[in-house]
Amino acid sequence: MEVSGVTIRKDLKLLEDKNLLFRTHGGGSIHNPYAMERTINEKELINAEEKQHIARAALDLIKENDSIMIGSGTTVFELARCLQPAKQITVITPAVKVTLELSNRPNVEVLQLGGLIRKNSSSVAGSYAEYILANISCGVLFIGVDGIDFDFGLSISNLTEAGLNQKMISVAQSVAILADHTKFGKRGIGKICDLDAVQYIITDQGVSKETVDALEDRGIKVIVV
Repeated sequence: MEVSGVTIRKDLKLLEDKNLLFRTHGGGSIHNPYAMERTINEKELINAEEKQHIARAALDLIKENDSIMIGSGTTVFELARCLQPAKQITVITPAVKVTLELSNRPNVEVLQLGGLIRKNSSSVAGSYAEYILANISCGVLFIGVDGIDFDFGLSISNLTEAGLNQKMISVAQSVAILADHTKFGKRGIGKICDLDAVQYIITDQGVSKETVDALEDRGIKVIVV
């Protein structure tokens, strides 16, 4: 249309200010990119089959005698469900459902982080959990997110848990995001990190090739199942 990028960005902002669209990476959309918080029971029913495939693919990142961390969320809970290690591993988690799932599992030792339990996620958050993490190191952190946005980074829809996620990321040697394709282009209210803090993203075939290529250009290993 023979106009500059600056002009286009100003026009998009004007349209967003008039509530006619939402600005997104590289353009605009009539669909709201902001993720809303749902209860864990609701989330379990959404894209359940894709989450199971993603969780099984994540098993390949776990090494023998490893210490791993599993965050809260339904996709990473599927990882706990299918975890059957042949040798001893330690699992650190804020998620009560993960602890209950793994507490009697052979070759799994569980360290449950402490604190107040949020009913929506059945997970702890707050200063007690962060205090324990200050004295911990682990191999791979597996977390779920509510939004993956090229400009905003990775985010969740609850501010209380955002701080704990940030702390978990800081003590992990590598970070693996388990997220189905619906999380791309979305934003939660609480940012947890930029994309460059992540080593792996495991997702399903609903993600576009252009998105995968853009993530890999940033040095992220994308596993599509």
